[in-house]
Amino acid sequence: MIIPVKTSTGEYNIVLERGALSQLNKHLKLNRKVLIVTDSGVPAEYSKIAAAQCKEPYIVTIPEGEASKCFDNYKMLLGKMVEFGFTRSDCVMAVGGGVVGDLSGFVAASFMRGVDFYNIPTTVLSQVDSSVGGKVAIDFEGYKNIVGAFYPPGAVIIDSDTLKTLPQRQISNGLSESVKMSLTSDEKLFELFENEEIMPNIDPIIEASLKIKRYVVEQDEKEGGLRKILNFGHTLAHAIESENEMQNLYHGECVALGMIPMCADGVKPRLIKVLEKLNLPTTVDYDTDIIIEAMRHDKKMSGDEITVVYVPSVGTFQMKTMPFSELAKEFKGMKQ
Repeated sequence: MIIPVKTSTGEYNIVLERGALSQLNKHLKLNRKVLIVTDSGVPAEYSKIAAAQCKEPYIVTIPEGEASKCFDNYKMLLGKMVEFGFTRSDCVMAVGGGVVGDLSGFVAASFMRGVDFYNIPTTVLSQVDSSVGGKVAIDFEGYKNIVGAFYPPGAVIIDSDTLKTLPQRQISNGLSESVKMSLTSDEKLFELFENEEIMPNIDPIIEASLKIKRYVVEQDEKEGGLRKILNFGHTLAHAIESENEMQNLYHGECVALGMIPMCADGVKPRLIKVLEKLNLPTTVDYDTDIIIEAMRHDKKMSGDEITVVYVPSVGTFQMKTMPFSELAKEFKGMKQ
């Protein structure tokens, strides 16, 4: 299946097809130098399969984890492109998850003012979310994604067969973002989570999630309005992530927790059942006061109020300004 994406800064195709990793040369221009960026958590065979289809591949493997999305690795990859004699007619390919995609996409956006970038996401989180939308960045001076660009890929190739090597926790971590999108935008997708087995339906889940993300990005590429719905659940999630002692939770697990207070009473029990089905957390055993204090620094705060994405019924959303005390009360109610 091919899902076209058209934005003001470029057009590209998302190819969703089992076995696509072995057929990259059907969709991509690989008869040139290709910098293949992957990380130590991605099976090495994936980048080797990609390299075998390139005329002149160079594989660079960075350490797994968010810490690799840094200026030092950004500089290192640019240095490799200079060392290997890359020109404006060559390209960069990411094979891995969101860290690899963000970092290598920013390298592609910067080298000689921009070279072709191909994204081959191999995690659920990157397949349903981060690989689409054209946001590329690195973390800097302790701030996440503070240095980056809007730089759409030349193509995104999604092969769900790559998910077979993922631990179940990582699959659930990524599916949290699909649940998020279903709550704001697709009641039928949410009902699939409620009523069907997950892995036999992983391809329809990825497809439906991508179509939501595509629609949002096409309408609002640079987050001036509608794209803000993709931040549903992230106010609390970012506060949890900002606390060092919370780092044992993955991003999608934090988002799962962050969605619950942002739903109407009629939605919450349905959401909690889905999260439990996916083995995602629904309660916290941390110091809620610390996390609430971290939320006070959210850029959406204004005085004693905060503006959030709120789900009054499944498949709908509204931007809601609520007293911070109300949000804090909701969150404290999630304490184990």
